[in-house]
Amino acid sequence: MWAGSMASMFGRRRLEEDDGTHEFHALNTLLLVVVLGLCILSAYLIKKYRFYFMPESSAALCVGLVVGGIARLITHSDEELDFLSFDPEMFFFMLLPPIIFEAGYTLRRKNFFRNLGTICLFAVIGTLVSTFVVGYLTYALARAGLVDVDATNPMEALLFGALISAVDPVATLSIMGSPELNCDPLLYSLVFGESVLNDAVAIVLFRTFYNYYEEGKELDQSKIPVALFEFLGVSVGSVVIGLATGLICSYIFRHTRIRDYPKYEISLLFLFAYGAYALAESIELSGIMALFFCGVVLAHYNSYNLSKTSQTTAEEIFQALSTVAESFVFMYMGMGFFTGRFKVWD
Repeated sequence: MWAGSMASMFGRRRLEEDDGTHEFHALNTLLLVVVLGLCILSAYLIKKYRFYFMPESSAALCVGLVVGGIARLITHSDEELDFLSFDPEMFFFMLLPPIIFEAGYTLRRKNFFRNLGTICLFAVIGTLVSTFVVGYLTYALARAGLVDVDATNPMEALLFGALISAVDPVATLSIMGSPELNCDPLLYSLVFGESVLNDAVAIVLFRTFYNYYEEGKELDQSKIPVALFEFLGVSVGSVVIGLATGLICSYIFRHTRIRDYPKYEISLLFLFAYGAYALAESIELSGIMALFFCGVVLAHYNSYNLSKTSQTTAEEIFQALSTVAESFVFMYMGMGFFTGRFKVWD
């Protein structure tokens, strides 16, 4: 009898805790939906009233700053603030793929491939120069006692240089890709192409520096050919995965009657894109490059295999998903400023 009553009390308490957790996540999700709606409305007002001095991404960032500041003032719950903080894993696997895929799918392919040599020059040489300049400047500041970085070995400073030199394609797409700004196609192709391709360079540099940092060694000239070979492997492997995934998808669409079911067409397109990204990331290649080239291949070879309904709606659906994801990214960045990611400055 006593054991039964204790079990009943424990069960009720567990149900109450579960209900409380469910309500907590429901309310916070509602808050995020409302804030995201404000970001979309802000983007609409910017276009309607031609406030082109403020990009849509900046408006979403400002909305996030306001909401994050209010949340910091009215609540001191770590659980609440953590829910509103920027989650890197959610960014990489939920928000980034729709943005990169849409960019590849709607890419002006002639401008991109016409300037591929210049883009690769910026992506490789430019990233190397930026990494070493930033890294050794940071190391010099550490030797002077101005920053809290390992002053006995430059590897930690070079790790920071590799991280900070990886250009974010989301910001590039959001600002320079706006049709109202009428950005020069050559400039857009160079900046965007470099921001996508330098991902492989940054991955290789970070891995190389991290291996030396763990071993407590300094980088010597004998290891440079190994790093270059690894860079080629990451780049070629990522591109091959993207191309192969896109071609397999195109083959399936070409030799089946899936075009008779438009909802399955678009669903399968997006699943193949996510598959390319996940596969590349799972084997430590560049998911961004794989997804980008998968989108390029699907737009070039598979668009003719789609039904007329899907041809009309596919780009609009991908652009809508990309817009929501971009707004989420900048909104979270704004909220994260006040919600626990910058508690301590050093």
